Amino acid sequence: MNRSKNHKNEAKQCSDCIDKEPVITTALSEGTLTASLSTLEQARFRIPSMDCASEEAEIRRALAKIDAIKSLRFNLGARELIIDADANSIPLAMEAIKKSGFEPELVLDEKNSEVITASPKGLWNSWGKPIAGLVLAVAAEVLEFAFTGTQEIRFLGMALAGLSIALTGLDVYIKGLKAFNDGRLNINALMTIAVTGAFLIGQWPEAAMVMALYAIAEAIEAKAVDRARNAIKSLMELTPEDAEVLQSDGAWKRELVKDIPIGAKVRIRPGERIPLDGIVVSGQSAIDQSPVTGESLPVDKSPNDQVFAGTINQAAELEIRITALSSNSTISRIINAVEQAQGSRAPTQRFVDSFAAIYTPAVFVLALIVALWMPFLLEWTWMKSIYKALVLLVIACPCALVISTPVTVVSGLAAAARRGILIKGGVYLEEARKIKAVALDKTGTITEGKPKLSGFAVFDVQSNPGELRSIAYSLASRSDHPVSKAIAEGLSGETKDVKNFKAVAGRGVQAKIGNSTFFLGNHRWIEEMNLCSSELEMQLAKLENAGRTVSLLATFEKVLAVCSVADTIKSSSKEAVSELIGLGVTPVMLTGDNLATAKTVGIQAGINEVKGNLLPEDKLKEIESLQKQFGVTAMTGDGINDAPSLARADIGFAMGAAGTHTAMEAADVLVMNDDLRRLPETIRLSKQTHAILWQNIALALGIKFVFLYLALFDNASMWMAVFADMGASLLVVFNGLRLIYFNRQLRT
Repeated sequence: MNRSKNHKNEAKQCSDCIDKEPVITTALSEGTLTASLSTLEQARFRIPSMDCASEEAEIRRALAKIDAIKSLRFNLGARELIIDADANSIPLAMEAIKKSGFEPELVLDEKNSEVITASPKGLWNSWGKPIAGLVLAVAAEVLEFAFTGTQEIRFLGMALAGLSIALTGLDVYIKGLKAFNDGRLNINALMTIAVTGAFLIGQWPEAAMVMALYAIAEAIEAKAVDRARNAIKSLMELTPEDAEVLQSDGAWKRELVKDIPIGAKVRIRPGERIPLDGIVVSGQSAIDQSPVTGESLPVDKSPNDQVFAGTINQAAELEIRITALSSNSTISRIINAVEQAQGSRAPTQRFVDSFAAIYTPAVFVLALIVALWMPFLLEWTWMKSIYKALVLLVIACPCALVISTPVTVVSGLAAAARRGILIKGGVYLEEARKIKAVALDKTGTITEGKPKLSGFAVFDVQSNPGELRSIAYSLASRSDHPVSKAIAEGLSGETKDVKNFKAVAGRGVQAKIGNSTFFLGNHRWIEEMNLCSSELEMQLAKLENAGRTVSLLATFEKVLAVCSVADTIKSSSKEAVSELIGLGVTPVMLTGDNLATAKTVGIQAGINEVKGNLLPEDKLKEIESLQKQFGVTAMTGDGINDAPSLARADIGFAMGAAGTHTAMEAADVLVMNDDLRRLPETIRLSKQTHAILWQNIALALGIKFVFLYLALFDNASMWMAVFADMGASLLVVFNGLRLIYFNRQLRT
């Protein structure tokens, strides 16, 4: 039940940016780079060849010898590493990473992904070497088959094969020898042994072909994986580079978005993208918010409404007041959160990593048995036995198996983000399919969350109605609760001098006005104060049965007035509840509102189980009860008032989280708009992700075992084994990439 919670800390890793000014540089000399690094106590590196957990482990081992390193934070999804260390230790760390066979790049500008590297990788290193190596390998193969009897030609073929291996496999050899020397059997060690062995037994054309095919497949695989990893980062390109900013002299001037400060006034013309988060100060327009919230229909915006960076102004000119820097905009925080999520490992991924750690040594032992014992057991020639053992080494490479899970999880996270669903870790993406019950808050989740005052009735006939309206307004205007806001907006009157104001969770507010203490609270609070009479109960029952939420103005002695507030159910709520039930999930409404009102809303939404009059601690107990009754339970709320319940649930969903910092911290899944239908979508995405994960595992292992059989009992060659291994890798990568297009299968 609590398995998801056991991974919360892992899923919510910190991804702090380096607190330095951006430096726009592409390459430095080794001496200049070392001097730059020596001034840092925290550095963020991109490591292009760091793809999986085994390579993370290699880097950890390389850095373990440096005592001055305080912490390492890996993000495999972004291929990045953040190092915290004492002064002058960062250059040592970078050198240690290089010695382990990797090429770290220092990232200094997060928004534009600017990097500093002493050896930038160009087109030649990425594609030129592998293609040239393949051409040389093919030439060596042709010479071997066409001119087998000519010694000079054989020497030429051997030279071509050696040059091909040097072009395509030098990095592999460096890493492989390092790993083998450390007693580790990673893919580089296996390829180094297999290619070297094939060359030594006279199969140099095949050795060259194996290394060239491996290098090309690695390049294709890296390109495909980057497609998944960069899917969410493409959102950053939605923000324009500059915007029109109002100057002190009243003129408008275009400035770089990264230089625009908080509080500046920016003008956005029709058709332009909004550059930064802000509040509308002038104009009315329709905004396409789909990049942030996943909403397909434009949203009308007018003064005092919030707008988000990356969204599109469609209808008319707007002027907005900037509320967040470019590095802290909603869209930037979405990208950061997804990158953090990519760094966490889903349950299936941990299983695969554990399995690969056993599988690879097991096949290596099998290869040794084939090489050393088959000449005695089956009377094979030593050459045949050694060759088959080398084929087994290639098959032992766990690439397809290890990469099958992260690319699928990253694709699922990207697909969800494009739908306005921000999932904070692979663990939640995978576990959402297990949800059996979901607790739904009423206000803002099932209802619009924008209640309006529908009535104000004076209960104490001796009181002045105008005076009571002013007192109720003075109390309500100081609270941020939706019901209080509705009362404040619906009332008008003189603002009173309020002292000792206090908000009481789950009950209401109180304050001293003049010489008296006044309360503006819910039905439950007034009952606890023993102020309810039979006449009042009858009046409240009528309002509550009509679906109204009531707040009562009272003193210690008596009830003075009754405020009734009406909230409307969202048009999407009934459909969402129906979809949840269709998925086998039991919806339960938990609300602090009175039970009669809650049941009225529940009937409208199609929810049979409704719990009302709940304090925050009561909701917490209800979550625990649901977990015992159903198993995996989700909680859906606003991410602030329901924080304890969101934290206690196996998976917490925060509704309407766009622009809300608190919601970003409170829940495991953030629904950026207020559409409850995103919840069943998340469950369906989780089911499909789980299915593809196991499809990939079955494909990777199935192909491995087929070629294990062929290697032992048929004529499978080394280059065929490479085709099988890399083919399986590409197959699982592209199968996982299908999830990026999951949103096309859903309503828009």
